[in-house]
Amino acid sequence: MSNYTGNSLLTGIYAGLTNTYSYLAQLSPDGVTLDSISSARTDSKNYLNLNQSFASYLQTNFNAIDKDGDGIIGSDEITNYTNTLTTQGLTRTQLTQLAASGASGLSSDTINNILEHFDEMDTNHDGKVTSAEIAAYGYGASKQEKIDEFNHQRATNMSTFYADESSSTPDSYSMLSYRYKNYNS
Repeated sequence: MSNYTGNSLLTGIYAGLTNTYSYLAQLSPDGVTLDSISSARTDSKNYLNLNQSFASYLQTNFNAIDKDGDGIIGSDEITNYTNTLTTQGLTRTQLTQLAASGASGLSSDTINNILEHFDEMDTNHDGKVTSAEIAAYGYGASKQEKIDEFNHQRATNMSTFYADESSSTPDSYSMLSYRYKNYNS
């Protein structure tokens, strides 16, 4: 998880929502409505082009996205909605639903890792994680991994230059063991 920057983690999810909206808008020149989303999801011609997970999310959260209540999701409303998600973060449910398609760009291991450590990542305890919180957690985990690695190499129970015969554990080695990379084997 530490290989990701703060902004890159959830970008695929936001792009997936926007791309799905754009595809639906092309199919419905009169505007993306609840009925047009439903029709597009059931039309077999759209099977390869329409991401069902993102379309389902748009359908389920239609009223939250349609801020003016006119029954149509406009491009400004989807932009505002994804910007809000970007700044406020995603709930566990939103993350699960949006990442389920695999089109988010996140590997299933990354998603499972985020979900497994969701409460630890949610440092402000608002029930949502932002890219910044995920990145900070990844940084902290990497830092702790390095600390643990160096603590493992700490010299204990060692002779001055050579390990004694009883030093078969990784906790005991000679002062020069660091020079020989395979000292634990």
